[in-house]
Amino acid sequence: MRRNLQSRDRLRPVDLARAHGLSTQAVRNYEEDGILPAAARTPHGYRAYTPLHAAALRAFVALVPGHGHRTAASVMRAVNQDTTDEAFRLIDESHAQLLDDRRTLQAVESALRDLEPGAAREPGGARGSGGARGPGAGAVVGAGSVGVFIGPLAHTLGLRPATLRKWERAGLVRPRRDPRTGYRVYDQADVRDARLVHQLRRGGYLLEQIAPLIAQVRAAGGLQPLEGALSDWRGRLAARGRAMLTGAAELEAYLRVRETPPRS
Repeated sequence: MRRNLQSRDRLRPVDLARAHGLSTQAVRNYEEDGILPAAARTPHGYRAYTPLHAAALRAFVALVPGHGHRTAASVMRAVNQDTTDEAFRLIDESHAQLLDDRRTLQAVESALRDLEPGAAREPGGARGSGGARGPGAGAVVGAGSVGVFIGPLAHTLGLRPATLRKWERAGLVRPRRDPRTGYRVYDQADVRDARLVHQLRRGGYLLEQIAPLIAQVRAAGGLQPLEGALSDWRGRLAARGRAMLTGAAELEAYLRVRETPPRS
């Protein structure tokens, strides 16, 4: 979108940069990346930005906390290329991801309720040893205990067996070995830990962040240590939601500026 450049509208790169604590090089990089519309040049070849560019930069900076740098940049490029439908699609995807993350948090909280003493589930949905399946279905019975092999457990959780082995190397799950076959056997506590790790990983937690939580659950024999993590998680989701609202307001303001006819 081209505009007649009036001297009263001209802004220097440093004017845009200072308003957001950026360097002038960052502003130039944003223009080159298509995050800002192309700037006109003065007779001496200097970039001359306008309130349009200032609005674009405000929109981008506001979008980043809620959508992330990559998505925010793609949204701005789409708007600047007059493909607003693509920009809206990207925003919709971010909102869908936030909703999915909220559902994941609810699933974790539900998992914690299920993992209270006496409520552990076997893979497949049955509670306690009464729900154990026969060895032909992946369950194994021996030495007075019930467990499940790695394949069925991975299938139940929607994971690859390699992921469970990785978690084992990190100390997050501690299956025993079947004495006859040498296969990994996951008892109820292992299934609990695997389910908990799976949910926390979906919530964005790193393995090194999950390890002390699992260790505390084991040591304390309860789930109280996770209350702080869940509270922090809820706070981060709420902050993302509010940041998305702020980003939407600034993006709408930028769209209005783009649609306003230039002053003559």
